[in-house]
Amino acid sequence: MNFELTISPINEIDATLELIVVVNKNFKHKFVQDKKLLKKVGFSAGQDEIALLIEKNRLYVGIDSISGTNMRTAIATAMRSLTSTKYKSLKIASYMNHPKCTAIIRAMVEGFELGAYYFDKYKTKKTKQNLQNIIISLEDYSAFELNIEKCTLALAKGQITAEATNFTRDIVNTTPEDCYPKVLANIAENLAQEFNLNCKILKPKQLRAEKMETLLAVARASRHKPRVIHLTHKPKNPKAVISLIGKGLTYDSGGLSLKPSNSMVGMKLDKSGACAVLGIMKAVAQMNLDVEVHGFIGAVENMIGGDAYKPDDVLVAKNGKTIEIRNTDAEGRLVLADVLAYAQQEVNADYIFDYATLTGASVVAVGHYTSSVMGNANEPKDLILRGAKLSGELATKLDFNPHLKKLLKSSIADISNISSSPYGGAITAGLFIDEFIEEKNKNKWAHIDIAGPAFVEHTWGENPHGASGAGVRMTLRMLEKLSND
Repeated sequence: MNFELTISPINEIDATLELIVVVNKNFKHKFVQDKKLLKKVGFSAGQDEIALLIEKNRLYVGIDSISGTNMRTAIATAMRSLTSTKYKSLKIASYMNHPKCTAIIRAMVEGFELGAYYFDKYKTKKTKQNLQNIIISLEDYSAFELNIEKCTLALAKGQITAEATNFTRDIVNTTPEDCYPKVLANIAENLAQEFNLNCKILKPKQLRAEKMETLLAVARASRHKPRVIHLTHKPKNPKAVISLIGKGLTYDSGGLSLKPSNSMVGMKLDKSGACAVLGIMKAVAQMNLDVEVHGFIGAVENMIGGDAYKPDDVLVAKNGKTIEIRNTDAEGRLVLADVLAYAQQEVNADYIFDYATLTGASVVAVGHYTSSVMGNANEPKDLILRGAKLSGELATKLDFNPHLKKLLKSSIADISNISSSPYGGAITAGLFIDEFIEEKNKNKWAHIDIAGPAFVEHTWGENPHGASGAGVRMTLRMLEKLSND
């Protein structure tokens, strides 16, 4: 999609369609030219409500108030309504809530890109998006005088962020037959080549040398061999060093603790954490952020077979801890245990964040649209939550507590891979991962369970059916802040 920023007034711009945002039902504003027609079609300007007046070549969308979140979802909804129409260009004015804050421009651009997303790789009839050119006028709703240089920067960041999110969505949506550990490694190598990142791939021989026995156990029954991926963005004088760790279960059958058939549908989503890390690394490199960022991915497929790991096995993790296996479907935490240990061995980071579609319990706790954030210290959790708020993603804290930790005790090993209680499963999974965070890093780490928003089988907000790219936008906003501090 092509974006153009101009100082020309909206009525002097030539485009096949005009998009008008109606703020807080303000039909008296000068941008609203079709009051009688809007009344006739029953348009009341509620949040994300749209009215396309074909005879006027104008599309109206309502928002409750001017904010990044409201604007992003409104624009995305408007874009979805234009799929398969013949409009080739669109013009829109600016809608700022402060003359020096360009966040709304960024949100608008993200809304256009995210709302235009569709995944039709496996359809014989492809979706055609004719609308390619978006012209944004700096004529503002509140008559603010806007700085074109700052607005241009906001536009560029919005486009990079949205494209990285869509890039992530594409990988998550790809079927397990077409996206397995070797393919994720190939994607990482291509990113490194295109965006000047360093890339290291560990194959089974190196994984054994690194004593990643829990990861290797999960991978054992699959015909697709596992990979651990390490991507690096390294500026000369970084303001911080960050490690991002992604769970990359390219498919999860549950292993010998086999999932019910209905629960297996959509389990291509279990690589969403890994895909988010890939998308983040892409955008970090494009923005050339002044932070050193390491992306680690454990890419594995969890299948069944004569060589599958079993309930009652005791595995030894990279850090030497022994784990009693009571459920082979609690496999993501085993992969993360080894990859987190490896990441801490390789990088002395200021902050460590892991991303995983780890538990259905997170969805039960906070719903489909919200990520659960856990850890021992407020600072890393608050960094993520601030990034979420700025980006429009939803995230909330789930607090650790010692009573739930006791539920992971094992009689025959150092720890069990599942809790002895069905309750509090998102937190006990986070507490399990905490066992593989070194003492010196306990207060630097946050765990983000993206099981809720990563893959939802209906459209919501700026997100389509399927993969949302959860984690990408909030992490980029966090990294940008660290880069600017």
